[in-house]
Amino acid sequence: MSRSKLYLMARREYLENVRTKTFWIGILSFPLILCLCIGVPILLLKTKESRAYAVLDQSGFILAAVEDGILADDMAELFAAADRQPPEGGPETLRQLSAVLAGMDEESRENLRLLATQTDPAPEEVQRLPEPARTWLRRDAAGLRSWWRGAPDEEMDKLNLKLNRDRFRRLDTPSGADVVEEFNRMIDDGRLFAYFVIGPDPVAGPEGCVYVSNNLTDNELRDWYSRRVSDIVRQRRLASERLDPQTVRWIQAPLNFASQKVGTAGAAEEVNKTDTARQWAPIAFVYALWIAIFTSSQMLLNNMIEEKSNRILEVLLSSVSAFELMAGKIAGMAASGLTVVFFWALTLISLVAVVGLGAAPGPVGFLGEIASDPLYLTSFVAYFLMGYLFYATLLAGIGSVCNSTKETQNLMTPIILPMLIPLLSMFSIVQDPNGILARILSFIPPFTPFVMMNRAAGPPAAWEYLATTILLLATIVVTLRGTAKVFRIGILMTGKPPRLLEIARWFALREGTTPPQQEQN
Repeated sequence: MSRSKLYLMARREYLENVRTKTFWIGILSFPLILCLCIGVPILLLKTKESRAYAVLDQSGFILAAVEDGILADDMAELFAAADRQPPEGGPETLRQLSAVLAGMDEESRENLRLLATQTDPAPEEVQRLPEPARTWLRRDAAGLRSWWRGAPDEEMDKLNLKLNRDRFRRLDTPSGADVVEEFNRMIDDGRLFAYFVIGPDPVAGPEGCVYVSNNLTDNELRDWYSRRVSDIVRQRRLASERLDPQTVRWIQAPLNFASQKVGTAGAAEEVNKTDTARQWAPIAFVYALWIAIFTSSQMLLNNMIEEKSNRILEVLLSSVSAFELMAGKIAGMAASGLTVVFFWALTLISLVAVVGLGAAPGPVGFLGEIASDPLYLTSFVAYFLMGYLFYATLLAGIGSVCNSTKETQNLMTPIILPMLIPLLSMFSIVQDPNGILARILSFIPPFTPFVMMNRAAGPPAAWEYLATTILLLATIVVTLRGTAKVFRIGILMTGKPPRLLEIARWFALREGTTPPQQEQN
């Protein structure tokens, strides 16, 4: 085999791919898809309208108690925002509160927050506050409560705060005897999302308590309000039995075990959220690996069928051997796939460095830290190459005997099915990366690239990395030799493609021999 010819074929295949518009559309779409995956859920969450609800309280105490609790929670959020920096677009009283909190200790701040929720706080409690806080409480606290109750949704949205009032908005209960009928009409015409009916004695039991809504899929409002009502009812029940709430909470408190792990120094150390995220990170990499291998192999298959139907392959075979042609096409497409993988890695690293994903809160921050980890990126590239060589070799053989993409559907099924098994089992593997299932699948070559990538957080023992890599490389060599026979026979074949059993027989042929039916043709 001439290395120069193989290089020229690989170079030709690579340039033919990178010069197409579809290649660059695909490669440039990744940053767009990544931004959409991160930004769209956040945008959709922000654009979700507040749920309008109403309450018919027959108990006489539940509604008022729930409203007090909602006000207290939202006031805590507003105080925290004012303590950090007053949000733009908020009321003037919030900016004044920021200046008041600047000179107060933690205990005084908490006392001011509790008093700010009360319409008539006790004078002796007010006197314990510093003078600026007392002035703000008398002059501006009522204005902050009024703004909280009546601010339009648009103004609430601009604050970018996690307020209950921004998510759920209670409408006043209409007067009259037919309150329930009016609520039903409001739900029908879209003015009301849902309404609650509180029974006469919720402390005794749930009789008469009803939740009415035509939306049967969004239970966020129902769960949120039910938790608050349950807390109030629980406190009433404890009081009726003369039980101390703190004692009851102590009795009911679960015994939680703090999570730790054995660190590199051999000692136990605390487990943080990033460690937990890294345990689940391989799932994202397995998905990306699967997509990279599948798309690159499909590109090779489609490219080969197109060139065969255009008789370009016949021209190339006049200058190179069938094996050089197949190896060059596989190598060229692998280089194209690596270009895509390199661009993916570059995009993620750029987001970490420029946008600062690593410093961002929540899953976005974990994404930045994990994406910049050399272990994951190096493993991804290595397993991409080995997985691609294995599956691309098989698809090259299939493409050589088919004349159109339609003919490949039946022949591709035995290849696609093994690629689905690692996806179906990856949640079980990531939960037990060094278990029996994970180890067995690691030594089955069609699954090895995906399973070993999935076990990266385990991590597997060094001998397993070495053994599975040697086994996979040996399988690739055997597959390459067998596929070369199929490729040599099928590349010039026309008419109806052979069956899978017939193709399997070609693998066992000696080098340079031709099947009997081929000789007869």
